[in-house]
Amino acid sequence: MVWKKLSVLIGMILLGWFGSVLAADLKMAYVDIQRAVNESNAGKDAKKLITKDVEKFQRLIADKQKELQTMKESLEKQALMLTPDARANKEKEYQNKLREFQRWGEDTQNEINQKRMEMERKISIGLLKVIQKVGADEGYTLILEKNENIVLFVSKTIDITDRVIKAYDAQKK
Repeated sequence: MVWKKLSVLIGMILLGWFGSVLAADLKMAYVDIQRAVNESNAGKDAKKLITKDVEKFQRLIADKQKELQTMKESLEKQALMLTPDARANKEKEYQNKLREFQRWGEDTQNEINQKRMEMERKISIGLLKVIQKVGADEGYTLILEKNENIVLFVSKTIDITDRVIKAYDAQKK
């Protein structure tokens, strides 16, 4: 019984010593992928393209809203002069145009979001390749993605996001 306790104690001491030796050889870092996507040249270019699409979409929305407003005002002015059937037809036409406008707006917004997500995905894939290369070239044992839901604390001293952005931008030139 004493020997078992003694051997467990010796084992724990040895594991502690080996664990500290192994920990000394670990080289760890983390990368904030979202920041790298946003701050890389490709990310900035993608953001400009999406911003242009959004601005175009907003201009089209304004034009279509004006058209719908004009149609509504015309319907309100003519309402007293129209027969009940004619008024019902005009109201139905207005409601159809309004629904069509809402569907178009949702569809266009979804297209813009999908385009943004696809651009981010492509950039993320490129960044992953760069991270793997940096990890291998610089001898890292482990590189984590900074994610507030998983990594609760990490020292800024092991953040290699800026190096990854520079390497990613350099490969694109």
